[in-house]
Order: sequence, then structure tokens, then C-alpha cells
Amino acid sequence: MSHFTTVKSQIKNILRLELVLEELGFAYTKAEAGQKVRVKGYLGQTTEADLVIHSSKTYEIGVNIDAESGCATFVADWEFVEQTAGYNQAEFTRKVMQRYAYHTVKEEVQKRGYTLEEEKVDENDHIHVTVSSWGD
Repeated sequence: MSHFTTVKSQIKNILRLELVLEELGFAYTKAEAGQKVRVKGYLGQTTEADLVIHSSKTYEIGVNIDAESGCATFVADWEFVEQTAGYNQAEFTRKVMQRYAYHTVKEEVQKRGYTLEEEKVDENDHIHVTVSSWGD
């Protein structure tokens, strides 16, 4: 019986996801074009993915890009990832999605000619940004 569970996301920019993983300190391996990488799970079980996040020595998190939607899905044996890496699926996806959204907003702000003036993280770990623009 497989222990792997898949979690859908709205992540569509794989390069931005790689930036987020690096920022959060996750080592990962990206498959070569047309290839897949193996993701380790319970009792030596494996599944294939487009990218593997090395969350612990024994268990990993896979990332697949859905061909139809272009969205990333995370696949892992979340119970054992939590036991060995110290974070659960909800914490992992919340943190990755938060940083992904942050970088998406930051990129859009710059594209539209705004300047990021200030950013703060509150006691609930929410990010608040202040932007400005000079009128013509």
C-alpha cells in the first residue's frame, strides 16, 4: 500500500518555486528534460517526479508539473516527512506558498513601475508590503 499523498497548488512558475526552495534552505534535484527523478517514501517505496526536495535523509517531497493546468503538485509520504524533517504537509505548503506569493507580488510590483518601500512580518507571520509610485 502506498503512503504517498499528493497536494495540489497554484504554483505555475517553476523557476520562482526553485528560488523559494533555495531561500527556505531546501536542497533539491531537478530532473533532466524528458526525465523524472525518484522520490523516497515509506519502506523504500518510490514515486517519480519532475523535481525532488531532499527534506530528510530517508524521505523526500516530489514536485510534479501538471501538463494540463501547468500547476505544481507536491507528493510525499507526509507522515514520515513530519517525523524525520520536523514539519508537516500543512506547514510546508503554507510556507512555500507564502514565499511564492511574496515573490510573485514583488515581481508584479516591479513590472508595473512601483517601488517596494517597506516590508514587515507581523506576529502571525503575515507579510505586509508598502509600495509607492511617482506620477508622471
